[in-house]
Amino acid sequence: MERERVVVTGMGVISPVGSGLPAFWDGLTSGHSGVGPVTRFDVSQFSTRIAAEVHDFDPLKYLEKKEVRHMDRFVQLAIGAAQDAYNDALLSDVDPARAGVAVGTGIGGMETLTEQHETLLARGPNRVSPFFIPKMIANIAGGQLAIRFNFQGPNVTLVTACASSGSALGDAFRAIQFGEVDVMLAGGAEAVLLPIAFAGFCAMKAMSTRNEDPEHASRPFDQERDGFVMGEGAGFLVLESLSSARSRGARIYAELLGYGRSADAYHVVEPHPEGRGAAQSMRRAIYDAGIDPEDVDYINAHGTSTMKGDLAETLAIKSVFGEHAYQLAVSSTKSSTGHLLGAAGAVEMIASIMAIMHQQVPPTVNLDHASPDCDLNYVPNRPQDRRVRVVMSNAFGFGGQNASLILREYVP
Repeated sequence: MERERVVVTGMGVISPVGSGLPAFWDGLTSGHSGVGPVTRFDVSQFSTRIAAEVHDFDPLKYLEKKEVRHMDRFVQLAIGAAQDAYNDALLSDVDPARAGVAVGTGIGGMETLTEQHETLLARGPNRVSPFFIPKMIANIAGGQLAIRFNFQGPNVTLVTACASSGSALGDAFRAIQFGEVDVMLAGGAEAVLLPIAFAGFCAMKAMSTRNEDPEHASRPFDQERDGFVMGEGAGFLVLESLSSARSRGARIYAELLGYGRSADAYHVVEPHPEGRGAAQSMRRAIYDAGIDPEDVDYINAHGTSTMKGDLAETLAIKSVFGEHAYQLAVSSTKSSTGHLLGAAGAVEMIASIMAIMHQQVPPTVNLDHASPDCDLNYVPNRPQDRRVRVVMSNAFGFGGQNASLILREYVP
């Protein structure tokens, strides 16, 4: 069976360093950090008191007041980014049966869950909102998007922890490749800057405690890294068959070439120490794309700023690429955005596409003293102008679930 070529025709992003494509790219390349003191709740009793919050999102730009009340914040963010991607693609006359939605989220409506649990304990079961379940369940973002755009094709929600939106993009890619649909609105959203989430990650000692210097807290591959910084946000892309894009004269940002996925089968929260699963997902993506490892110019790394994770990914890159690993540009945009959990893969895919558009690699900020065992070109602190034709974007998650995607500049 001949596979359809899959291209990207629209993008939308809401992030801690800026919402909308121009602001997002400027935030990444200027070395700006979206990390600061937590403002959403009292963090005085927490070991970590910093996060990457989104400050410029107004749900009323996309939704009526009544709709806002009936949607969890993660759904609001998803609708914002997806609407921007839809508008960017200039989609209007789409066959509803040939269009679908794929959403990744690590946790879903945790804000609604915690609020309604507090209501149950304080006021009893009769005061729990009838909107509780349809606000909270993880798949409701996909459901809301399908209703909003009348997309009647496949509607899937992927929950693979921090690989979730990478997995969603991969699933959408496959649906178009094999002719099930012509268009997929794919991406992810996460909004769990909440006391219960902070308490859980603090108990694991997974997050940075650089509370007095938040802008420098997310520092992937740096020898002084001490954990990830939690963020929130959303990113969505319009994936489309090349034949569909051509037929309507769409602008094409890039072509999606390959998708690889794997499981570490090692530990619930730690990566395999040699990066076994990460290497497998990268190799499978390269094979699926039909390219050689030497064709890859840039890797947007998962790079969370944890000691074990950054080392494992570095070892995996060396395993897959050999000597070419030292010719690659490798950067982690989480150094600027913080870790957007289930939304990270999609937001970083947008960063990867923009690297192709601008022929510039966004930096890993705060990389002042690279670890001796992290010795690749991580693009420290300043963007690098270079030829960028083929990009790999990695997204890895708790449970050892891995997703790698490969895209290239569009060649007719």
